[in-house]
Amino acid sequence: MSMQDSVADMFTRIRNAQARKKLSVSCYKTNFKVSILEVLRREGYIEGFEFEDVDGIPHILIFLKYHMGRAVISKIAKISKSSLPVYHSFDDMVPVCNGMGIRIVSTSEGLYSDRELRDMVAKKQQKLGGEVIGEVL
Repeated sequence: MSMQDSVADMFTRIRNAQARKKLSVSCYKTNFKVSILEVLRREGYIEGFEFEDVDGIPHILIFLKYHMGRAVISKIAKISKSSLPVYHSFDDMVPVCNGMGIRIVSTSEGLYSDRELRDMVAKKQQKLGGEVIGEVL
């Protein structure tokens, strides 16, 4: 079975595992997924992740985060599709749900959340935009 969109599969695994109140979920490892998970960890949406081998195939074990019995991630969705990528400049990015969520953006400098991009501008660094990978609430 070939997987068309591995990032959407990871988001679905996270969403389904949190609906079942699981503490962790596993998915195939790619460097792009690791970068996305690093953004989620920095923003406090997951506890962390570690690498494991399952029958010689590299996997990522994602540790999910809960607060007072409820999942920290209430919504996680893939925005850009392979058939229709979505690009935003820095000026086009408005906060997700009035700042309650984040947008994961792939820039020329790497993957960042829109909150981190706004902080970079506040520190008088460059304005970056790019492909919007997903949104998390």
